Amino acid sequence: MRNFGLYASLLLLALTVTSRADNFLDTPGKGSYVSFEPVQTVTIVPGRPSTVQLHFRIGSGYHINSNRPGSELLIPTRVKLMPPSDIMAGRITYPAGKTLSFPFALEEKLNVYTEEFTVKALLSSTRAAMPGKFTVHGQLHYQACTNNACFPPKTLPLQFDVRVSKHLASSRSTSTHRGQSPHIRR
Repeated sequence: MRNFGLYASLLLLALTVTSRADNFLDTPGKGSYVSFEPVQTVTIVPGRPSTVQLHFRIGSGYHINSNRPGSELLIPTRVKLMPPSDIMAGRITYPAGKTLSFPFALEEKLNVYTEEFTVKALLSSTRAAMPGKFTVHGQLHYQACTNNACFPPKTLPLQFDVRVSKHLASSRSTSTHRGQSPHIRR
């Protein structure tokens, strides 16, 4: 019964939120709750996984549910990566959020992200991957809230470049690298 107050408050919030079809895909700029900071090109050497850090900034006056918000009724933040052929996305690590209470459920503590947060993703390539530059697409799925109301979930598109190199930049290899195969889509 302790969670009944939280459930009732969250249900009331859900009923008071207006939902429009164009709210579900977040576009950078006006009306965005979260922005994706540019990522420097990540270099991957086949057989040696690399970590990419995805930095996000949350708009002033908003917070978003963390990856583990503390209630099964809340939508957790999730990153999904869709790399091109021969590149694989591995483990995704989310930061710990802040545990806070809000006016709509003072007796409950919820776990949220505020201001900014960084998600880490492990990337690797197959040994057969051609050297070159590739684009990884992805998305951040989240639910933004103020201290008094939550909004419909949104999906923010992500994009960053990955360079596959046969050798580490510091290696003394004298081999030459061929360009990206014309059969690999960007």
